[in-house]
Amino acid sequence: MNLNYPTYSQRLDAFVKLGQIFKQVKEDNSFIQKAFVYNNWFTPSNQLLAIQALGNELSFEKLQNWTEAHPPVLAEKEPKRVAIIMAGNIPLVGFHDLLSVLISGHCALVKPSSDDEVLMKWVIDELMSIEPLFANQIEWAKEGKLKEFDAVIATGSNNSHRYFEQYFKNKKSLLRKNRNSIAILLGNETHEQLEALADDVFMYFGLGCRNVSKVFWPKGYFPEPVFRAFEKYADIIHHHKYANNYTYHKAIFLMNQTKHFDNNFILVKEDEKLASPLGVLLFQEYESQEEVTNWLNDHKDQIQCVVGEGFGLNFGQSQCPALSDYADGVDTLSFLGGL
Repeated sequence: MNLNYPTYSQRLDAFVKLGQIFKQVKEDNSFIQKAFVYNNWFTPSNQLLAIQALGNELSFEKLQNWTEAHPPVLAEKEPKRVAIIMAGNIPLVGFHDLLSVLISGHCALVKPSSDDEVLMKWVIDELMSIEPLFANQIEWAKEGKLKEFDAVIATGSNNSHRYFEQYFKNKKSLLRKNRNSIAILLGNETHEQLEALADDVFMYFGLGCRNVSKVFWPKGYFPEPVFRAFEKYADIIHHHKYANNYTYHKAIFLMNQTKHFDNNFILVKEDEKLASPLGVLLFQEYESQEEVTNWLNDHKDQIQCVVGEGFGLNFGQSQCPALSDYADGVDTLSFLGGL
């Protein structure tokens, strides 16, 4: 192993220290304010949610258990150069890929989303300050261009995925497409559970692939308890970008005489589709749980996570992924261990 790269124990220690820094971040930190000015979707409170959630995962025990389940990660070997094309829909959504590449001992060629450049630069600067040898393991893509790399991890839309497949056809690649998350109600949920569901729907304005975009509920279910629980997010309508989306889709629904529910900050519409526009939550009725199970099996390649008692995650947990909760369900460490 080249002595100019950090060892596994040094890398592990660096990320533990980074986790401690994450837990101490406050909304008034200058980089938080700068990121918000640069991208108004990244409100200080949402940035803090993302950073602290990551900080909770960067403990020694969690990192060690995660990596030790992948023996190739522990081997000191000549690193490969891995390009990372990051998304920017929610704060630090590309961090897990950066962590995976570095903890595996590979070199990261980072191409951040322009929407998340401020936060990612702060993270990389902190890492290099904690462990100076990371300077040899991390490179920022100059002028957004990727050159001389061995493998690529790319996250984007379904349209960009087709481009990625063609452009990186001669490279080892882990390519991700759009995914959405759903919730399943049995009809007997408590107010507390439905308030937790509101977190799954509204956190990060619903922009993440782990945000619930569609809800299944029993045939004949009256959603008034859902609307009552959602009131905790009523102030979301005061965010101008969110309000613009809500108002636009409301106008479309009214002009087209589309049947929908409206609580003045989100529109709820019956639809068989999985993905919903921003400011809209889709629902579908079911007559049996077997019907829901069959639907899940038919759409498993389009679903990121499922929320609901007996079906998947507990309500309120969709935006709290563990280190082993991989985007698109593809084990990133296994991919990197095979390079």
